[in-house]
Amino acid sequence: MRKIRVAQIGTSKYSHGNEIFKTALALPEVFEVVGYALPEGEREKFPDKVKLFAKYREMTVEEILTDETIDAVLVETEEIYLTKYALMAARAGKHIHMEKPGGVSLSDFEELIETVRRSGTVFHTGYMYRYNPVIKEVIAKARAGEYGDIISVEAQMSGWRGEAQTCWLSAFPGGMMFYLGCHLVDLVLSICGKPERIIPFNKSTGVYETDARDYSFALFEYKNGVSFVKTTQAEMGGFKRRQLVVTGSRGKVEVRPLEISIKYPLQYTEYTECESTDWDDGGEHHRSPDHDRYTDMMLHFAERINGKEEKLYTLDYELELFRTITKCCE
Repeated sequence: MRKIRVAQIGTSKYSHGNEIFKTALALPEVFEVVGYALPEGEREKFPDKVKLFAKYREMTVEEILTDETIDAVLVETEEIYLTKYALMAARAGKHIHMEKPGGVSLSDFEELIETVRRSGTVFHTGYMYRYNPVIKEVIAKARAGEYGDIISVEAQMSGWRGEAQTCWLSAFPGGMMFYLGCHLVDLVLSICGKPERIIPFNKSTGVYETDARDYSFALFEYKNGVSFVKTTQAEMGGFKRRQLVVTGSRGKVEVRPLEISIKYPLQYTEYTECESTDWDDGGEHHRSPDHDRYTDMMLHFAERINGKEEKLYTLDYELELFRTITKCCE
């Protein structure tokens, strides 16, 4: 199989750009890393992040996009610029892996999806829980009806962050909902589909002197139940309470915490499944094998480029997801 020639555009302080670049380098049988570009003043803004790239070829964005030998682009800029550079890559006919969730403009994201659709290239996004083996299994079981009719999905992803990152959230509509809540919206949408109604709640806790929305919550109304997502920067111990609970008419599964770090990015996940109505039955507790969240993500990207069909995370799904995130951020 021919190696996929890739280049990366950008990195950022609070997302996964460096890990994606490292992962591509760690898979030399799959990817040939050609180089990188650092637009939007990233070299000056993130000096600790750009050290990783020093041994490799620095290029301009134009050089990357006009190089016909480069098959794919990894778009890892700050969130507000993601759609901008992904759209440029799409117009150049490149396969795209883009950090989640995209920029803040819905119309620009819609144009991105339509451009990719016309070009027939791969559009792949960095929603890390899609590649968690336990969560993949839960989604598959739920969609196959193994839990019965889904009554609710409850998803939480919180923690305690410092003042600088909390203030940084003001760059996004919805604050935490845009930054981390997007992962949870992805889980609800992949299991339950498009909701009948969304009720968003995005607040500032006032823990620091900023009006950034650091506490976000959204309700999703469906025909036979209500689901919710919650994400906040102001929950002590919140990392270990990150969870996904899927309740159906024939069973329930609780994944908690979503990930436990062994040696980052190596993780494992714990979960409990219950099929009993007995109040005293806590269900069966399990632990997943260890897994690297980024390796599976990038191998999936390579499989897509090499022709593997994507049945769930289609262009239509990605567009509906972004529209749903936008509603949750209101």
